Amino acid sequence: MKTRLLYTPGPVPIHEQTLLAMAQPIIHHRAPEYAQLLEKVRGQLKTLFGTQQEVLILASSGTGAMEAAVSNLLCPGDHALVILGGKFGERWTQICEAYGVETTNIDVQWGSAVDPEQVRLALEADPQIKAVYCQASETSTGTRHPVEQLAQLTAQREDTVLVVDAITGLGVFPLPMDELGIDVLITGSQKALSLPPGLAMIALSEKAWKLSESSTLPRFYFNLAKEHKAISKNSSAYTPAVSLVVGLSSVLDRFLEPGLDELYGRTALFARALREAALALGLKLYSSSPSDAVTAIYSPETIDAGKIVAGLREGYCITVAGGQDQAKGKIFRVGMMGNVRERDVVGLVAALENVLADLDYEFERGAGLRRASEILGERK
Repeated sequence: MKTRLLYTPGPVPIHEQTLLAMAQPIIHHRAPEYAQLLEKVRGQLKTLFGTQQEVLILASSGTGAMEAAVSNLLCPGDHALVILGGKFGERWTQICEAYGVETTNIDVQWGSAVDPEQVRLALEADPQIKAVYCQASETSTGTRHPVEQLAQLTAQREDTVLVVDAITGLGVFPLPMDELGIDVLITGSQKALSLPPGLAMIALSEKAWKLSESSTLPRFYFNLAKEHKAISKNSSAYTPAVSLVVGLSSVLDRFLEPGLDELYGRTALFARALREAALALGLKLYSSSPSDAVTAIYSPETIDAGKIVAGLREGYCITVAGGQDQAKGKIFRVGMMGNVRERDVVGLVAALENVLADLDYEFERGAGLRRASEILGERK
């Protein structure tokens, strides 16, 4: 079996220590050993999220936590403001509509970040809006939204909360929940947390918990009040993904020991090296507000992006992602999350140059490698 190198928006490469931790004999989720583990993870997650609130752990993909952030906060007919601009912004609207929530959508051009002024005007136009739903990092376009400025807007409204999907944001760049005034923060295991898919994590501010008390939308498995009660006793309402929580503890040990700034700085450097290498090759970036989590790169006009994705996969066992919907065939997306090292960035750029040459794209050979190496040299 060939070893495939993952540079996708998720799943991502997993550290060997984490794989070994998850390979240990499984423990029972109601035994004291698991309670001790969960107590430790609870504190670690609070540090990662930058909150004093409990961070709830759900056995689901990140979409499960997104659904919970609708079903636990609102009532049928409530008004919500949704920031679009990509596949996952659109998912917020789809979830709201499934629960009978009325949405006002801000349709942002793909590859662009939302203008906070648009959000301010939308909130002023509809005082009934109870929740603003957005992404910290829109995975489908590689775009970072100005969450800090959006939080300032909702902080001024006593009855409106800001819900942030940080599934490809948390662990990539700072998102201190309490400091910024984010009311609901969500992440998933298979992104920056460098785990297999299967865990979602969500934290609510006091303002959001107060709003949840009046929510009448149906819920059973994703009942956050039940999970809050359980985790405060180092347990879970239902059967947890035990091995993934064991792996999560290993990941957080590795993240927190040198400090989160080290993690953010390394990811930012690798993402910048990739972006600058692409530009040196004459390629263009898809996003005008690029996220360090995922870099979206335009394919040359004469080349379908799918050919670049296939060339990397078939020739070099490197997996990157293509574009979705309106960006399909136009872009390829490269993740810099997870267990990525300097040599991986260099190897990826070298393989990309070879694939582009095989596709008869004209560029200066070695230009991308030189630029990436120059930037990576700043870390030494």
